Amino acid sequence: MLTIDRAIADAIVAHARRDHPDEACGVVAGPAGSDKPARHIPMANAERSTTFYRFDSMEQLRVWREMDDRDEEPVVIYHSHTATEAYPSRTDINLAAEPGAHYVLVSTRADDETELRSFRIVDQVVTEEPIQVVDSDAERTSADSDAVQTYMFGQTPTTVVYDC
Repeated sequence: MLTIDRAIADAIVAHARRDHPDEACGVVAGPAGSDKPARHIPMANAERSTTFYRFDSMEQLRVWREMDDRDEEPVVIYHSHTATEAYPSRTDINLAAEPGAHYVLVSTRADDETELRSFRIVDQVVTEEPIQVVDSDAERTSADSDAVQTYMFGQTPTTVVYDC
């Protein structure tokens, strides 16, 4: 099961909506070994494509080095599908290189509904898992204030349907 803070889930959806009709992509980092998504890192889709995403290699190197310096790992790797359901394509499955990560897909094919789903992809075997979206802890410390290291996008939908 993926347990994720509502602010981070909303930031992922907002990123996907903002980049539509191109696929959006990014990472949510967390403390190494914790399986806790803690810091949203939106990334550029180097392909600028409606049907494919690829992290920019220089940006990916910078982000992975930063995670390493902070003793973090990619807990969630996400991208959007702009015209199809939120389910990994054959290409997504073939490119899944982080066996410990949750692969989150967002479908932005409908303007009034957002489909957010999570999968584990290990050795090209896809297993869907439930998502539990939790509200932010009211007593966050200042160290946790960087959970969403992005701005809130003007296109954030007023309602989000998590179809888990």
